[in-house]
Amino acid sequence: MSDATQPDRASAQQTPNKRLVRNLALYTLARLVLVAVITAVIVLVAKLVKVEIPIVVAALFALIIAMPLSLTLFKKLRTRVNEDIAQVDAKRRADKAQLRARLRGETEDGK
Repeated sequence: MSDATQPDRASAQQTPNKRLVRNLALYTLARLVLVAVITAVIVLVAKLVKVEIPIVVAALFALIIAMPLSLTLFKKLRTRVNEDIAQVDAKRRADKAQLRARLRGETEDGK
């Protein structure tokens, strides 16, 4: 199995909701750091060629560059987030179906 499909011990002990929150926070933080790094590179390169670029413009360009770049750089983390979302959604659907069955008066043994 690949690392993306085999969770480590620490995440295996956590509930899917907690794993989702943790992995989503890590993915979001990684993307924000990528935007900050690209912004810094744009500003530094502009200073080297003696051109002044406002930080907001550099940040907007960095955001545009970081969007597709993060899809490839953070593919493993994005895959884990998607798997966690699928697990949470499956559990939510099962709980909803169980609740509807209980509201219809059905018991767990099918009567």
